Amino acid sequence: MNLTQDELWNTIDTLGWDVRHDNIVIEIGGTVVSGIHQGEDYNKKWATQYGTRKYNKDAFIVLKNLSRNDDTKSQPMDREHVPHHLKDAQTESTV
Repeated sequence: MNLTQDELWNTIDTLGWDVRHDNIVIEIGGTVVSGIHQGEDYNKKWATQYGTRKYNKDAFIVLKNLSRNDDTKSQPMDREHVPHHLKDAQTESTV
């Protein structure tokens, strides 16, 4: 299946995004940036200079709608936190 502009617009419509008012950004995933400082006589076949970006063969495009990103922090629970796995462990240890 080949991507068409119509498919893209239909998908954006399905998500309910407003391309005129929402902050939509395009990012690329599946990349790597060299973080190693190489000497002058480094092997160019295997190593890259510091800060060089390479794109993997399976790199992908990500569309993000930052206007609809929920940046609120986690809220405390409205009850005492009693994990179920701890209840089972306490029952077994008393036997």
